[in-house]
Amino acid sequence: MSNLDILLAVTATLLLGFGKSGIKGLGVVIVTLMALVFGGKASTGILMPMMITADVFAVIYYHRHTQWIFLKKLLPMMIVGVLIGVWWGNDISEVLFKQIMAFFILITVVIMIWMDRTKSIGIPRHWAFSGFMGLLSGVTSMIGNLAGAFASIYLLAVRLPKNEFIGTAAWLFFIINVFKLPFHIFVWKTVDEKTLQLNLLLTPALIIGFFLGVRLVKVIHNDLYRKLVLFVTAAGALIILFR
Repeated sequence: MSNLDILLAVTATLLLGFGKSGIKGLGVVIVTLMALVFGGKASTGILMPMMITADVFAVIYYHRHTQWIFLKKLLPMMIVGVLIGVWWGNDISEVLFKQIMAFFILITVVIMIWMDRTKSIGIPRHWAFSGFMGLLSGVTSMIGNLAGAFASIYLLAVRLPKNEFIGTAAWLFFIINVFKLPFHIFVWKTVDEKTLQLNLLLTPALIIGFFLGVRLVKVIHNDLYRKLVLFVTAAGALIILFR
């Protein structure tokens, strides 16, 4: 690895810790930086153990705010989506996948902005909405570690306050990432002894990023937090579309 590769990997790991602390929408940047260093598919396996480690920190710190009812709505179809992603991940064109994902993210963000501007108080409760968002989250989680955009949109749509949003997302991704890990080890073979050694070297940056993020989240007001997540999510979709 060159010095630039090390810098990119450490930066991505810092951002991963930052994102898991509650600063959502950074997934696209993290995945892009890691893919530049290690390649697309290989980078998903390198990220997986670090994501689970950061999930553990987030679950411990925010567990008291978890809203389990929304996990129950999202998880079943999210698991189905992961299984589809395992099967589909080796065959789909990466360009087509990115374009479809970016399209859905941008459409849903536009809907969310419209709901905010019109002061719509309706909260989507139909099972089809949670099922659709869960399915998209699962597929994109397995193929690109990019489920955060769809999960964030869903949790914003049901109007969870900041801490409840973070606590619910923490448990959601801890469960789904643990579920994904065996597929990375035994099917895609993207996690092995060498990648775990690299994870150990990057872990300090992950921890630093998490606790810096926690301090920032504390000072962000609920309304500003909602707008920040929407903005970063939309920006991430544009990066996916045009990178």
